[in-house]
Amino acid sequence: MIFVIEYDRSAGRLVKMQTFSNSQRSIALKVRLAREIALQRLRKRHEVVVLEAASEEDLRATHRRYFEDVGSLTRAAG
Repeated sequence: MIFVIEYDRSAGRLVKMQTFSNSQRSIALKVRLAREIALQRLRKRHEVVVLEAASEEDLRATHRRYFEDVGSLTRAAG
């Protein structure tokens, strides 16, 4: 599965996540680019990434920072 994630670093929160099948990789890349351009016009400094994982559960395990708040991550690391 392919995931396009928009993340607001300053707020530490996930803004949007879209899911695509592996065969839709080119569409996902176009969506990411369009979102980056729109955010640039709005002068928002969000991070937009394209990630691949077998499932959303796997993605949440490998890229926890996009889904958990700073307090949760800090407690997990300690």
